[in-house]
Amino acid sequence: MKLLLVYPYVPYPVNRGTYHRVFNLARELARRHEVDLFCLADAPGTAAALPVFREFCARVAFHPFAHPPWPRLFPTRLLEPLPTTVTHWRQPGVQAALDGFAAGRAYDLVHFVDLVLWPYVRALPASAPRVMDRSRVDLLFQQEELANLRLGLRDRLLRRENLWKLRRLERAAARALRATVVCGPDDETFLRREVDAAAPIFVLPNGVDPDYFATDRFPPAPDAAPTVLFCGALDYTPNVDGLGWYFAHADAALRAARPDRRILIVGKNPVPAVRDLGRIPGVTVVGEVPDVRPYYQRAWLQMVPLRIGGGTRLKITESLSIGCPVVSTTIGAQGLELRDGEHLRLADAPADFGAALAQLLADAALRDRLRAAGRAQVLANYTWPRLGARLSAHYETLVQPTPP
Repeated sequence: MKLLLVYPYVPYPVNRGTYHRVFNLARELARRHEVDLFCLADAPGTAAALPVFREFCARVAFHPFAHPPWPRLFPTRLLEPLPTTVTHWRQPGVQAALDGFAAGRAYDLVHFVDLVLWPYVRALPASAPRVMDRSRVDLLFQQEELANLRLGLRDRLLRRENLWKLRRLERAAARALRATVVCGPDDETFLRREVDAAAPIFVLPNGVDPDYFATDRFPPAPDAAPTVLFCGALDYTPNVDGLGWYFAHADAALRAARPDRRILIVGKNPVPAVRDLGRIPGVTVVGEVPDVRPYYQRAWLQMVPLRIGGGTRLKITESLSIGCPVVSTTIGAQGLELRDGEHLRLADAPADFGAALAQLLADAALRDRLRAAGRAQVLANYTWPRLGARLSAHYETLVQPTPP
């Protein structure tokens, strides 16, 4: 098949969870099909990534992009039918550039990432069916933000206005798309309940590069002190919220049980609220690193204290692949067939979360059992080659002629 892939960013270097998903799926689709790739380039230096994508794509275009300022409430925002979180991706010239890139190409399918690109992809002259890959479901994500974040009255009203418009756009897109690809069954359940019960939805969880996150290259080498890792983008709201929740409600119990505990917080762009956590005894905010694998080696386990879902959960598959046990909230591990006590530990109440961390730090045999079972489950079900083959096979069914 001949595929057009449209991305709202250049997913390289692969240093964010969403980048892992879209980069690896592009590469896996290109192993089986002819792929053209069009990306909005909203960061400096992205041109250096062109050779990376030209290794597996037939044609590549990075279109320079800058987000417009957030609009004033009146009249611009209130009179705009599209949600502000979508118009924030609107820029003159993008549609013409995308149309020109696709002109004259007989695509079998257009694969694009996230709802923010739907206005552009919908307007493409190409007749090929459209499929949206959701790195997260925007409506679910923003509803959970509204429920969990402390917001003033003005911000709450603005978010509700955006949600109302977002719901309308989600429903219109669901009716027009040939398929929506989501990260887990929780996303599918939400979309069928809140958007369109009959929408064609394909669940494709996130995965891991088993050669990169490999225990033979980076075998576990835990620090002498009991060390807990948190790994993720440190300017991403669910991660910032999860860390805040953990240190406000669960860490005191762990410190009481293990006064020698150390916590390493690794990820790009730590916001001030995250940097301030470094003042807590035993906590080090490492920030961005060139390679996360040595930190997985050093850690006794990784914690995933997320309360806002709709994300990628890549930190769990990476952690288990490289042999680092995991303690997560249920929402942090949604969409992955991982069982509490067999592949990882799951806990939601603050006291239970702290107790699960303390249990694993105290029980080396349990850590070894979870390490072995969790890694086996990930390698059997959540590697990018396996997931890419599943997506490719599904796409082939979408473009087959309908029988009479």
